[in-house]
Amino acid sequence: MRLGLSFEPGNDGFHQPNKHAVQGFIYSMLRDTKYEERHDEPHFKFFTFSDFFRDRRGRITFMVSSPEKGFISALYHNLKGRDHIYIGKHQLKIIEAKKFNVPLRNRLQTGSPVVVYRNSKKNEYFKLHAHLDLRFFLERLRENAEKKYNAFYDDGFILDRPLFDKLIPKVRKNDKIDVYVKVVKGGVSFPVIGSNWELLEREHIKASERKFYRFLMEAGLGEKNSLGFGFLNPIRR
Repeated sequence: MRLGLSFEPGNDGFHQPNKHAVQGFIYSMLRDTKYEERHDEPHFKFFTFSDFFRDRRGRITFMVSSPEKGFISALYHNLKGRDHIYIGKHQLKIIEAKKFNVPLRNRLQTGSPVVVYRNSKKNEYFKLHAHLDLRFFLERLRENAEKKYNAFYDDGFILDRPLFDKLIPKVRKNDKIDVYVKVVKGGVSFPVIGSNWELLEREHIKASERKFYRFLMEAGLGEKNSLGFGFLNPIRR
C-alpha cells in the first residue's frame, strides 16, 4: 500500500529535503500508534519513500510505500486533517494526502536510487561505473529481497533465477550511472551511493512469484529502504 503526499512550500521556498529529515518526519507521524517503536526495531523496517518530484499538476509530491497496510493507514490517520507539516526546518502546506494500492506489473522503474553494498563491513557501496559487474549487482539484489521477504512472511521462499531479465539504467549528463546522495544525520554528512533505473523488467512473473514481487514493489529494492532508497514505481502499459 502507498501514501501520497502533495503540498506547496512555505515562505522559505522548496528544497529537496535531506533523507534523514524525511525519515524522522515519518517516524514522528507514527507516534501514539502500534508502529511508534519501528525506528528502534532491529534489521528491516519494511517501508521506503520516493524522492520528491512535481506531479502532472505541478504539485510537489512524494510517496511512502510498505507491504503493511496498517503502517500506511497509521500514517494516513495522523496526517489526515493537518494543514501543514514540518520536514527538517521546512514548513510545507498539505494539499492532498491519500492512500492507495498500485497493481503488480512486470515492468518497474525507480523513484529513488537503488543502493547495494559491495562490502558492508567496510561501508563500501557497489558502484556500477567502477565495479562493472552487473551479475554481482543482481545477485546482491536477489539475496537482499529474499531476506526481507522471508523476514516478513517467514515462509522460506527462494527465487531460483535473477530478479530481472532486462535492465536499463538512467544515465546522467556526465554519462555516469551512479548517484551520490548526501545524507545529514546529527549534523554529520555522509554519502550514500546508488543508481536509478529507467526499466527493471521480469518478462514473466510466475503465479508462485507474484506475492514476492508485490512485496518487493512495496518494501523497496536493495538496501537502506527506510532512508528513502530503492522506491519502485510500476510502469503503465
